Amino acid sequence: MPLLSWGSLFETKITEIDNQHKKLVELLNQVHDAVQNKKGKEIMNKALTDLVSYTKTHFATEEKYMTQYNYPDLAKHKKEHEDLAKKVADFQQKYAKSSDDPLLVQELSIFLKSWLTNHIVGTDKKYAPFLISKGLK
Repeated sequence: MPLLSWGSLFETKITEIDNQHKKLVELLNQVHDAVQNKKGKEIMNKALTDLVSYTKTHFATEEKYMTQYNYPDLAKHKKEHEDLAKKVADFQQKYAKSSDDPLLVQELSIFLKSWLTNHIVGTDKKYAPFLISKGLK
């Protein structure tokens, strides 16, 4: 069972961003699946690494459009991205040191679900109308 399911609640109406968000949800669910099914350190590491890597790609896309269209809250949004990247890097380091700690991995899944949901529904939906008004679809 997935940890998070894509739905209209998450749609920004910007195709590229929505497709990337769908991919992030998919990767989050892969991490969750690895945790739930105790797939082992190697698979968990790959799932987590893929999620972190793709998150960076997604952040770069958002920031590119925000810069291109002079989004007024770019600095604040970028700070949220930096904070998440740091938090996930901290989790990765902790996991590398104690991958046998099921609470740590569960905490990561819960954190990522909460962050992704709140970021898309709260923060990303704020910039979407602005970017759409500039012609981004």
